[in-house]
Amino acid sequence: MPAGHGVRFVFPHAPQRPVTVNGGMRMRAWYDIAGVDLASKEDEDGIRDSTEIVEALIAREKELGVPAERIVLAGFSQGGAVALHVGLRHAERLGGIMALSAYLLLADRLEAEVSAGNRLTPIFQAHGQQDPVVPLTLAEYSRDRIGSVRPAPDWHTYPMPHSVCGEEIGDIRMWMVDTVGVGQ
Repeated sequence: MPAGHGVRFVFPHAPQRPVTVNGGMRMRAWYDIAGVDLASKEDEDGIRDSTEIVEALIAREKELGVPAERIVLAGFSQGGAVALHVGLRHAERLGGIMALSAYLLLADRLEAEVSAGNRLTPIFQAHGQQDPVVPLTLAEYSRDRIGSVRPAPDWHTYPMPHSVCGEEIGDIRMWMVDTVGVGQ
């Protein structure tokens, strides 16, 4: 982007932690995954730790003068799941939430925990139709669950596996322009 675009991208790394589904090997992960059924036995402690990390990043950006309504939380896979989790629960209205190849964490608590401030925050949710890691049905369930407590996400699917494609990048750009005026 050209100088003076008024945008800063922050790409945090997930902490190193043992991941059960990978034989307990330590790797970058926002939370532990107990098995291939991603939505069962969710790692509440890991999700809570990651929430604190993201909330601290939001606070830092605000201290640097970025209003909360100009902050977009975005992520891919676990990062997208954490972006949805934090963004839907953050007290102040955010500029947007982007979840790529992701799903809703602790979905059974969404009604009780969704913040009034982010009930109308735009959400871009995209998923590969041949995703072998995060099943499309889990992403669709997440979309529908979110839509039961607030307006449904802007939903996109693409003929791809657990990845990102050019068409998706174009759709993200348009969504960013429409939601927060970025990239015009």
